[in-house]
Amino acid sequence: MEIIRTVEWMKQTSRQAEAAGRVIGLVPTMGALHEGHLSLVRAARERCSPVVVSIFVNPKQFGPSEDFQQYPRDLDKDRALLENLNVDYLFVPEAEEIYPRDFRTSVHVQGLSDKFEGRVRPGHFQGVSTVVLKLCEIVRPHFAYFGRKDAQQARIIRQMCTDLNLDSEIVVRPILREPDGLAMSSRNAYLKNDDRRAAQILFQSLDAVRRKIATGAREAGSLLDVLRSTIASERVAELDYAEIVDADSFEPIHFLRGNCLILVAARIGATRLIDNVLVEEHGGNFAVSL
Repeated sequence: MEIIRTVEWMKQTSRQAEAAGRVIGLVPTMGALHEGHLSLVRAARERCSPVVVSIFVNPKQFGPSEDFQQYPRDLDKDRALLENLNVDYLFVPEAEEIYPRDFRTSVHVQGLSDKFEGRVRPGHFQGVSTVVLKLCEIVRPHFAYFGRKDAQQARIIRQMCTDLNLDSEIVVRPILREPDGLAMSSRNAYLKNDDRRAAQILFQSLDAVRRKIATGAREAGSLLDVLRSTIASERVAELDYAEIVDADSFEPIHFLRGNCLILVAARIGATRLIDNVLVEEHGGNFAVSL
């Protein structure tokens, strides 16, 4: 596995692969890799060669009061994991490589970026969209891989690629979970002792909604009541938002229809976590993917 630290060398490397007719896969990450990230790498490995993994803790997607300095970083461990999966290139640029001193451009996907995570974390998705656009221009992947845990992020990136006529196809893979149901996330490292146990409530609340849907419930308000009451049963959990939205527009819906997402965000102690489930309609029946 070759480690690349400059934009220019990454561009040259990817252009050579492109000229040779190879299918380039990109897995953008901020490091602190877990099995969810590695599942994306394996998916990329199945159809792409070379596979590029980027590790870049993007300062522009963190707010002033957020955890940029404390965000977990362990490059040696990440490198070993990626070498074991036969990743071809690890792109690890410094912030000055991605954002030179005179950098002045940002990307904002209107509407989709201004609600839920965008409302709670102003500027977050602008930072995400900007860095993903830059990575797609630098690496020029045929396929770029993201996880569904960050469902709003994945939807925004797809919209950006469509609107800007990028050649990269965005592949969104299912959520991977810990044995107790907690969605895998680098921020899970912040959870200690009782908070780690309490964090199970996010999955439990979504699973309670899944069971309610299985009984024939379709009205969003009653389903959200189940979710909110389950979250409220955990003393240390503080709900940020819970909503059922159309999977394409991210507009709230009143009754289940088509494909939709059930979104939840909550603070467990000092740690903020997000989760979701995908609800898909098939001939009037609804399947819930946890």
